[in-house]
Amino acid sequence: MNIKAGCFFWNFRQFSTLVLTSRTVRLDPLRFCRSKIVYPNWNPRNLLLNDLDNGMQSSVRYLFQDVLLSKSGDDGLQTKRLSTVPVLTVDRSLCPRRLSFDSKYSVSDATSDNELKKINFHHEVSNEDLLTKETKPTPVNYRKLAQVCNSLSDVLDTFSKAPTFPSSNYFSAMWTIAKRMSVDQERFEKQLMFNHPAFSQLCEHMMREAKIMRCDDLLFSFHAMVKLGIPQNTLLMQTLLRVIQGRINECDEKCLSVLSTVLEAMEPCKNVDVLRAGLRILVDQQVWKIEHVFTLQTMMKCIGKDAPVALKRKLEMKALKELGRFSILNSQRMFEVLAAMNHRSIILLNECSKMVMDNIHGCPFKILVSILQSCKDLRYRNVDLFKGIADYVATTFDIWKLKQVLFLLILFENFGFRPIELMDLFMKKVVNEPKSLNMKSVVSILHVYSSLNHFHQCQNKEFLDVMASALTSCLHQIPSENLLNAVCSFCLMNHFPLALVNQLLQKDIISELLMSGDVERNVYKLHILDTCLKFDDTPYHKSIDLSLPQQPSAPLNPNTRVEEVLSSVLGGEGYFSKNVQLPHNYHIDFEIRMDTNRSQLFPFSDTDVVSSADIQRVAVLCVPGSAYCLDSVHPRGFLAMKIRHLTVMGFHVILVNNWAIEKLEMEDAVTFLKTKIYSTEALLTADVNVQGTC
Repeated sequence: MNIKAGCFFWNFRQFSTLVLTSRTVRLDPLRFCRSKIVYPNWNPRNLLLNDLDNGMQSSVRYLFQDVLLSKSGDDGLQTKRLSTVPVLTVDRSLCPRRLSFDSKYSVSDATSDNELKKINFHHEVSNEDLLTKETKPTPVNYRKLAQVCNSLSDVLDTFSKAPTFPSSNYFSAMWTIAKRMSVDQERFEKQLMFNHPAFSQLCEHMMREAKIMRCDDLLFSFHAMVKLGIPQNTLLMQTLLRVIQGRINECDEKCLSVLSTVLEAMEPCKNVDVLRAGLRILVDQQVWKIEHVFTLQTMMKCIGKDAPVALKRKLEMKALKELGRFSILNSQRMFEVLAAMNHRSIILLNECSKMVMDNIHGCPFKILVSILQSCKDLRYRNVDLFKGIADYVATTFDIWKLKQVLFLLILFENFGFRPIELMDLFMKKVVNEPKSLNMKSVVSILHVYSSLNHFHQCQNKEFLDVMASALTSCLHQIPSENLLNAVCSFCLMNHFPLALVNQLLQKDIISELLMSGDVERNVYKLHILDTCLKFDDTPYHKSIDLSLPQQPSAPLNPNTRVEEVLSSVLGGEGYFSKNVQLPHNYHIDFEIRMDTNRSQLFPFSDTDVVSSADIQRVAVLCVPGSAYCLDSVHPRGFLAMKIRHLTVMGFHVILVNNWAIEKLEMEDAVTFLKTKIYSTEALLTADVNVQGTC
């Protein structure tokens, strides 16, 4: 009897594995249906998926039912109402993780999204392995999909016909296709993408799958969505940000690199800030485990300027440790990375500058601009680096466009760096091709050349005439501030085009300049024009009729060190006057009175000497380093104009470098100033007298 009963139950179990009866399952758009049947070839991956699903059920089960999704459209942001669509879910034991949300089985219509859906499975195959093989869909490969499809709409059409898991591949394929397009075509295709009927369905699938797809698929698709221009404030993007926050610990080095790139491109918001803070914590913990220099630089660039100083220094030390592995591209990129961090690492910058200079030939224009712009942001002045870039551009001058060279010159001017050879070549190019200039470029060129006080002995007048002619041809189209800037630049270079000056001195234009824009800056430049018209030898002898606001007096510097040295050289404070104020808001630090041969001093207390005709007034100007061009003693525009005007007033001008006096010992400083103040003949006579008395 027992043997017969055992045979019966064994036959029953075999029959149950071959014929699956109809079963009622509950459809859930966020979960796969569960089966209570345990199959012989049990897959341990199902257990992990079941546990993950348990955690999802309570929080996000009906999160995406009847919600609003904003998306970009032709007229801006549009709103669509999403509803939960009955989706067939298959027994987990019959389907591995990569399962399509579509199915060949029919789904009965339902009257409500929340009611229980019933479907029937009729399996006619007795072999379970064959059944699993037939029902398992083949995941789409985004690379193959990008090769087959020619547009973003083609990808969405493919998805609407047979959507497969994971949906991230469709976004990655669309971004791969978009990168091959021109700017205009990409913009048009994106509009079609947003208006495509399957786009909302794809977004729904992406939100459902976000918590169960692989971390790298999630991050690469998120990167694609950002690049495709899906608005950041949509439910899709904000949901993915929240999901990534919860799964950030799953990120490996590659995922962290992608995440850093995405966060860098996103605007600040609550979820982005939280995710960036989490990334900082993770980077702080794993910084010494990072293997690739590119990944390290991407993370450094992402953590932002407000990251803790300790984290910045730790990343700096990691970068210094990897210096031996830096490629040329890594060295070029390091400038931009440090600027994004707002971390001025002199050691890193110096080492990367050497590698950039050694491999400067063939460096793209975009990289050169990025390096110079980053140096400006970091306040890093490396004369050798600047000379290397300028010499390279001068050597290959013919391959560069005029606008490109001008842009580099503007960046050089920000540092006060004067590349003589490059500026001479540019002057020659402008003189030979005056028709290539427009109003904005002429104003910029004048600003650079006047600020750096650059002139060419042979071509200077011809160059200035070409500049004046280019502006005169569009005189009535120039905005008032641009006209003022151009005329002020001409004044600094001691050139006065009559047509431009007459246009600027019209009362309505001056009134406009005194009422709008940067009024303080406009007043300063109008004072420069007024001063030049009175002191310089100009064909225009008309002063400004409209009274200008008084300029504030320049702050007085004590210059204690120079005063001490002067007192030692001249024999007391009675032989010089300090902080002398002159007309037109000019100021000199020290004034000395000497004879015309600059061999004899006159005390200021002697009133008879003051009225004598053979007196020479000496102006001692204490000049900061910023008044000179970088790494030279060539005066910049305003200082050159001041020297010119003080000479017209009858002064002999002596320039004293503050930083040079501070470095010298007292005896050397006295000798230095003595050679500056007294003439060569006077010093030779003094030396002879000293030798004769010995």
